Amino acid sequence: MPKTSARLLSLLSLLQTRRDWSGALLAERLDISPRTVRRDVDRLRELGYPIVAFKGPDGGYRLDAGTELPPLLFDDEQAVALAVALQIAGTAGAGIEEASLRALNTVRQVMPARLRRRIDTFQVTAVERPAPRPEPQLDSSVLMALSAAVHDREVLRFDYAPASHLPGTGDSAPALTPPRKVQPHHLITWGRRWYLVAWDLDREDWRTFRADRITPRIPVGPRFTPRELPGGDVAAFVTARFRGSDDFGWPCRGVVILDLPAHAVSRFARDGAVEELGPNRCRLTLGSWSWAGLAASIGRFDADIEVVGPAELKDAFAHLARRYAAAAGDRPDRS
Repeated sequence: MPKTSARLLSLLSLLQTRRDWSGALLAERLDISPRTVRRDVDRLRELGYPIVAFKGPDGGYRLDAGTELPPLLFDDEQAVALAVALQIAGTAGAGIEEASLRALNTVRQVMPARLRRRIDTFQVTAVERPAPRPEPQLDSSVLMALSAAVHDREVLRFDYAPASHLPGTGDSAPALTPPRKVQPHHLITWGRRWYLVAWDLDREDWRTFRADRITPRIPVGPRFTPRELPGGDVAAFVTARFRGSDDFGWPCRGVVILDLPAHAVSRFARDGAVEELGPNRCRLTLGSWSWAGLAASIGRFDADIEVVGPAELKDAFAHLARRYAAAAGDRPDRS
């Protein structure tokens, strides 16, 4: 049987994970007798934890929420999980980075040495892709307001700033646009930015809003019944929206043959499929949000291109050829 102090921590940890526990199940999980469970519950009550007993076929216990809670206690797994979560939160771009790191330092200082060594070996480094301008800062109060509206299923009204009016874009004047009114469904992260997935009541369609461009209006609106998201999976839905499609795939997809080795193309093909046709020849199947965008993406490969299909891709190459020729002033190549 574990020592009393360790057993009390385990019991408290279990009581925090679900609303009701039967005495028999607690005894089984802790590998102790029901009588010992009753004694440990009494000890926790003496320490100030509001544990109530409920009647039923087996009887059981519940940890009630109170206005005053004794100092929080964590078992080893909880403490390490909390430290890891705080490290990740420090790289999440949610406007809480400094607070997360301060909280991590506080938690670390009260940990025993054996746990400090465990969390010190876990280090998270945020690797950023190059950006033309600094990423906008997100007010954590906005994040909390959006999260509350999603959780409570309440209609949300907010002002939505155009990208040209964000800080750092050279124009911070407020946009004179009517407020948006939506049914918020999900709050997600993508590329270190936060987005709200919602049903736009005015446009009667699903929309994805950048959280750093949202200024919530108070009070919120009435409660609503959640709608079913297309496809049923928010990750797949958002991925498809960022690609510019509603059918969870690129709206434009084409096939070309490039005079390049397959291994040289595959490193830059993103989610495209590359098939080797010879030492210096390969077939590339790639998608994009438009035919012109697809042609431009393929054109970045420094090689001769043979379009397999479809006809729309051939037309896009012809269109870009005319556009590039006009940009060059229709001068013949003098190289």
